[in-house]
Amino acid sequence: MEVIHKIGRRKTAVARVYVSQGSGNITVNKKELAEYFTTAPLQYKVKQPFALTGTEDTYDVKVNVYGGGITGQAEAIRLALSRALCEVDAENRTALKPEGLLTRDPRMVERKKFGQKKARKKFQFSKR
Repeated sequence: MEVIHKIGRRKTAVARVYVSQGSGNITVNKKELAEYFTTAPLQYKVKQPFALTGTEDTYDVKVNVYGGGITGQAEAIRLALSRALCEVDAENRTALKPEGLLTRDPRMVERKKFGQKKARKKFQFSKR
């Protein structure tokens, strides 16, 4: 199996994932997964596609991720890994699709409008 390259995005985070045959090592920005994502929920999000397809210790993953915060980055990696696993084996799609892991979450930060304090919040109104 050659190296499979996929991209995942979430908010402003962009993750480039390189999946190859291996023993389950996940490297994020040249650091180990546990070193980059220190909390258990974020590590779970990254490993979720492997858990659902039952391929935990089958592939080595190298990730370059930038932009956004750590949660957005973890979810961007999850989307990219799900896409890569679908390319490896089309039957993985049946496990990943019902969990919503192949859907690009379109929610982005709404821009600030002029004449307002934030995107929706207005300046305080003074009647007199």
